[in-house]
Amino acid sequence: MGDPDFYSHKGGALTRILEPHVVTIHKTETGFGFNVRGQVSEGGNLKSINGELYAPLQHISAVLPGGAAEVAGVFRGDRILEVNGVSVEGSTHKQVVDLIKSGGDSLTLTVISLPASEVDRLEPPETGPVQYVDYSEKRSLPITVPDYRHVQEAGEKFVVFNVFMAGRHLCSRRYREFVDLHNCLKREFVGFNFPRLPGKWPFALSEQQLDSRRRGLEIYLERVCAVRVIAESEIIQDFLTESEEDISASPLVDLKVIVMNEQIVSIKTKRNANASEVYKIVVQKIGLLPENWEFFALFEIVEHNFERKVQPTEFPHSLYIANYSTAAATCLALRKWLFHPKVEAELQSDQVALSLLFHQAVEDVNRGFVSTKDRLHQLKSLQDSCKMTDYLACVRDMDGYGGVVFPHCGSDARKEGHVVPVVSFDAFRLQACREDGGLEDQVIEFAWDTITTYELEEEGMSFMFQYRRAGKPDRWVRIYSHFFVFLFECFEKIQEEIGWTRQLEEHNKGEEEVL
Repeated sequence: MGDPDFYSHKGGALTRILEPHVVTIHKTETGFGFNVRGQVSEGGNLKSINGELYAPLQHISAVLPGGAAEVAGVFRGDRILEVNGVSVEGSTHKQVVDLIKSGGDSLTLTVISLPASEVDRLEPPETGPVQYVDYSEKRSLPITVPDYRHVQEAGEKFVVFNVFMAGRHLCSRRYREFVDLHNCLKREFVGFNFPRLPGKWPFALSEQQLDSRRRGLEIYLERVCAVRVIAESEIIQDFLTESEEDISASPLVDLKVIVMNEQIVSIKTKRNANASEVYKIVVQKIGLLPENWEFFALFEIVEHNFERKVQPTEFPHSLYIANYSTAAATCLALRKWLFHPKVEAELQSDQVALSLLFHQAVEDVNRGFVSTKDRLHQLKSLQDSCKMTDYLACVRDMDGYGGVVFPHCGSDARKEGHVVPVVSFDAFRLQACREDGGLEDQVIEFAWDTITTYELEEEGMSFMFQYRRAGKPDRWVRIYSHFFVFLFECFEKIQEEIGWTRQLEEHNKGEEEVL
């Protein structure tokens, strides 16, 4: 295993390249960060650009300051020769835009820049906002408006429609609040063709008419929330978040937590109960022995088939109603919070702990987290509630068991590509991968006794650690993961468990000396 390949960003401003060159743009929260302008018809006469003849080209008419395109080295006025390897000389505006949309989150352009003076002469800068919004990415959200109720407050009578997501009640809204939502969305997403809302009616509605309005509002939300960029906007999230009046009206709420093998436990708790309080209610309900509570924790199921530990001070109910990444009945799960294999083996006298460990192990094998090699058949033969101890004894010796595999992310350990951080009791590893997550052969392994310090950088949303190298100065590695806090918690947990091992060794050594 070699040292990671470090690099540093060189200072200085980017310069225009007046010949064909390739740029790669990675979409961010603001999109690709540029506008495209050009002819609407196909073909046309050849034109000279920097002394070379080209068919008519679409060009970059505006670049968002600090956006993805500017970071990649794109300039206003750049002419587009290729999009993702496809020549677009003589192509229409629609053809070029469609190619850009079809490339996913990464876009490769072959462009040719013009001198800045030439750009300003040919076309004045755009004055409007630079916004490239991709409405093509869809997602299926189980959002429903199953019923409505009549309310009387402060002498006023009105109807509210109850909005649910995957069986979770999110909020209750009046018709006029739906109208406000519709108007706000139209102002924010100008280029989107919104569905129509059910019409207003000047008179009191019958129950049949109210139910028809309910269904119309449900269809509206289904169609709007099916577009990812709209569903994840602040406007939608604010609309689906309960108001202070809703919270004060119902202080107790129902929460669902997955405990094992998709088995769900329902509990009733305070709306503002933190993770520690919710966890205690769950483990008491399933009968986990109090001495084993420290070895499990509440986790949130997030995207990329990944679960992260909920921090003790977080509010599970807020996660429960705001999580749009899963259509499951809940985004909360009870999971093992333990890396030490010997300590894990000692929990098996607790039947509930044994069952939790077994079902999580089976799930990890099915997800491909564990390298079973030619022993999968053996595991399948032990996949029985009567053989849980044998199953765990078998899987515990396999590569990948008991570790946490993080989603791929950036790191200064590589000049190009991403890494997959993997935390396990024996070592910390960085698996090399492409920016799309495709795994590569290189794996950098750091033994825990070589890691001298580690810390969070909240401002940069990154995790850093320093490690020793034989005959060389210590070196820092920075990891740019969205889950940098959880990564820090994993390091803390590993150090705590290594401390258990040291204490046990010292205890055993003392007993030998007495003998």
